Amino acid sequence: MNLVFLGPPGAGKGTQAKRLSQERGFVHISTGDILRDAVSRGTPLGKKAKEYIDSGELVPDDLMIALIEEVLPEGRGVIFDGFPRTIPQADALDRLLEGKRQEIRWAILFDLDDEELIERLTGRRTCPSCGEVYHMTFKPPKKDEICDKCGSALIQRDDDREEVVKRRLEVYRRQTSPLIDYYDSKNKLIRLDAGRSIDEVYTDLLRFVDEEGH
Repeated sequence: MNLVFLGPPGAGKGTQAKRLSQERGFVHISTGDILRDAVSRGTPLGKKAKEYIDSGELVPDDLMIALIEEVLPEGRGVIFDGFPRTIPQADALDRLLEGKRQEIRWAILFDLDDEELIERLTGRRTCPSCGEVYHMTFKPPKKDEICDKCGSALIQRDDDREEVVKRRLEVYRRQTSPLIDYYDSKNKLIRLDAGRSIDEVYTDLLRFVDEEGH
């Protein structure tokens, strides 16, 4: 069974993908990880991708599909996290899987309203020394803005600042709305309320996975 995880930044897609891959044997394919790995290894596709990244441009759809094809496993279910982002990418992914006699079974939409997303993302703090992540509301450090583990001063990432978060959400809504309709028209869209606890969302997610196996 192959799954696409859709949802805005901060909705918890990565957390759920990691847990599902560990407990049910899925391969978690994150396009960000694929790009970083290909670039760091200096593969031919990685070198091409780096040219676009260095110039601040989006990596073209055909190159992203080629990178995904490189890492697509045989005989194991895949969670696609962060891809596809557009209708052309979804079409290309469908064609790639069809060539391997596979398909996307479900597109899981982790749904959350913008107000809660902004609170989740702007409250996040990161330790620049050890990488530990906190949240000023949900997982605060014992000492204000100080890492519990190593004592370093915590920072707020630039892309977690409110004005940047709002821009990211605007881009997401603009890009992803057509994709939601795309999978809905194929009767493959499942909406999950991502405003609940991690365990509640995961239990709901497992219903669809375990009903059919993978």
